[in-house]
Amino acid sequence: MTTDAVDTIRPERGRREFAEVMTFPAPEDAGPVIADGLLDFVFAQIWTRPGLTRRERRFITLACVADADAEQPIVEHVYAALNSGEVSITEMREAVLHFAVYAGWPKASRLNMVVDQQWERINQQRGQQVPPPEPLLPLPTPSDPEARLTSGEQCFMDVNCLPYYPDRDDPYQGAGILNFVFGEMWQRPGLGMKERRLITVACVAFQDAPYPIMSHVYAALKSRDLSFTEMDEFALHFAAYSGWPKASYLSQVIAEQKPRVQAEWHAEDEKIS
Repeated sequence: MTTDAVDTIRPERGRREFAEVMTFPAPEDAGPVIADGLLDFVFAQIWTRPGLTRRERRFITLACVADADAEQPIVEHVYAALNSGEVSITEMREAVLHFAVYAGWPKASRLNMVVDQQWERINQQRGQQVPPPEPLLPLPTPSDPEARLTSGEQCFMDVNCLPYYPDRDDPYQGAGILNFVFGEMWQRPGLGMKERRLITVACVAFQDAPYPIMSHVYAALKSRDLSFTEMDEFALHFAAYSGWPKASYLSQVIAEQKPRVQAEWHAEDEKIS
């Protein structure tokens, strides 16, 4: 295929992919940011790659645009995720809660407001009433304080693929990490483990948090919730929405954690055999 043919086909593919992902037509802007960057690269070459599903890419994207405080992209990607049917309203609201824990409640408050607005918009466009949300109670996790802490300890180990060391009596560790983050949030049924991994890795990566980046990349790979190929693809998609410098460090951490995980898998296989 000639260069001229590629130059013609790729923009067409970008516009087509944009319309399919975003559920509305691509912008007509011929400037380099939209035409060459957004359409020709992000949608023609990133969203079309096979390493992650479109649905999985949505969770990474939602976390990134919410962190960026980018008003129009937040609105557009929330609308697209819900309007496409690839993310349910229950999953979206659960994603907001998960995002709040790892990116902060103020940013999540704005995201939650947009979710409510776009869900109402979608239902109005469909000529129907906004359905009532699923009831909060009863909570699926233990209500007894000791049982919640014990459950949180086990969930911490299951999620992080590491033994539990923090001090229960420290408010941050006990009331925050054990009681809520792992005693409640990670155990909630509204969102799958893989989706929670995607949101978490995106959040710790765009906050430049070295130990959380390392630990959550490690855990996502060690648990096999994300394959090596999927994690590499994650870094590329993340680069498109949070920038290449942050993605460069994330990619470095991924490369460092792969041999560690492979060595541990090998040791575990040796122990079994």
